Amino acid sequence: MMSVPKASRRSRWALPAILVATVVVAAVTMASSAAASPPLPPRSPAQLLTDIATQAGSPTPMSGQLVVSADLGIPQLPGQDSPSSILSLLTGSHSINLSYADRTHYRLTLPVPLGETDVIRNGSAAWIWQSSSDSATQLTLPASGGLMYGAAGQPAAGSPSPSPVNPLTPQQAVQQLLTAIGPSTSLTTSDTTTVAGEDAYQLVVTPQQCGSLIGSVVIAVDAQHPGVVLSVQVFASGASTPAWSESFTSITFATPDASTFLFTPPQGATVHTVTPPAASGQQASPQPAAPGVQVIGKDWLSVLELPASAVTGLASGGNVAGAVGQAAQSAAAGPGSGPGGGISGADIWSALLNSATNVQGSFGSGQLVRTSLLSMLITNGHVFIGAVDPSVLYSAAAQAG
Repeated sequence: MMSVPKASRRSRWALPAILVATVVVAAVTMASSAAASPPLPPRSPAQLLTDIATQAGSPTPMSGQLVVSADLGIPQLPGQDSPSSILSLLTGSHSINLSYADRTHYRLTLPVPLGETDVIRNGSAAWIWQSSSDSATQLTLPASGGLMYGAAGQPAAGSPSPSPVNPLTPQQAVQQLLTAIGPSTSLTTSDTTTVAGEDAYQLVVTPQQCGSLIGSVVIAVDAQHPGVVLSVQVFASGASTPAWSESFTSITFATPDASTFLFTPPQGATVHTVTPPAASGQQASPQPAAPGVQVIGKDWLSVLELPASAVTGLASGGNVAGAVGQAAQSAAAGPGSGPGGGISGADIWSALLNSATNVQGSFGSGQLVRTSLLSMLITNGHVFIGAVDPSVLYSAAAQAG
């Protein structure tokens, strides 16, 4: 039995979000060309987790096409119908072309009608290019490692200590993941499958707590290239089809040509320049938690409690949560558009409220917004959010008083 340290309460809250967010970053949608189960040597869930953590530290060079599919049951949001908006990824299916050489050389291309959106990194130079608006954002990054790492892969100044979000070694990542999972989660393997022509194992993560909106997460791991995630599917509780899925539809394991990562903005394009603190020589300081934010419950039934000021900030752009509103505004308007791109955090918040239903309980009265994988309860004084059934939110709200 592997000995693991006890995870913090914050790590336990982070687990469901990490699994869903890892889904978004690690691969991209179902569309898997599933065939009859290929015969493969047996591997345990712990072995597959170790493979994934090892691969995360030094991913294999590859190129391919991914498909992201979402059926989250979210309300209609401003900008969601625009193919150049990040919010468009919340519904339907979308193709993404990936070229990856190493952690400082990669390219993601999202085709859109009559154009494309690209995220490109070539050493210390990084670009976000949006052809529809003829605009680019240029970022200067550390010459080696990612935003959180300096030379030789060591943590940059101000980086957080080891955690499931920022592991220093694969073994630490596996240990903390296993600890955070604990008895509230079942880890099993399912029938082997084939994704994008590659034989794969399937790791199934299943919450064991009644009240979770997440029914299971199914991760396909390449058999010939251990640790390479080929697809991820997130199923809502009781559902037979995934609410969110990501999968390679084609993949090639070879280092892309260096020219793939070269980019020069076309003449006449609008260019915004951003220099993160780590690249400018400034010491990045850890960001303090927003005042009044608390976690109620644990594991899959964790509920995030936000103070009313967070809602005010999102709607008005005035405080810590106001920064969230600005980020939502830029993301909704599309890369390169910058703040003021036509869609504000207040617009998005208003759309969510318009879809809410009025509810009452021992906590008092409030408004409920529910999607396939997330519930949000808004009361006079607080906001409660979790990947949980509304009844869990009601209990959390009553407990908070």
